[in-house]
Amino acid sequence: MADNDVGCGVGTQVWAGQKGVVPKILAATTNGIFTNQLLGITFGTLGCRQGGTVTAQVVTFTNENAEALARDMAVGQGESLNVLAELMQIKPQDKDRFFKVSKANFGEIYSTNNQNTLQVLASLQNVMAKDEVLKAYV
Repeated sequence: MADNDVGCGVGTQVWAGQKGVVPKILAATTNGIFTNQLLGITFGTLGCRQGGTVTAQVVTFTNENAEALARDMAVGQGESLNVLAELMQIKPQDKDRFFKVSKANFGEIYSTNNQNTLQVLASLQNVMAKDEVLKAYV
């Protein structure tokens, strides 16, 4: 599989083994154009992993608290971000890392390509999968 920087999808498969910024950009663009990550995650194809911590509660909470959650992720703290961590069953000792990683990757999690709750959560899981501690929750 290609570098985890661009997540899973057709672009990741097509540009697998390539090095450098240009192939990463092309892989991410291909993934975005074909919007195949949601299908890949849903069915466990295209290098995407099924399972993880996205539950109906997580989806509902994220959808109903979208603005507050985005605000909290942008600053790396807040009640809605803490509730999301609880719903995702993140252990107390890992919450601070979850908050910091969410803040550091806010632009990726809430990119212009992520227009709905499932896309935001898929990006959050991709970000978490790249972290040595948080990948245990994906």
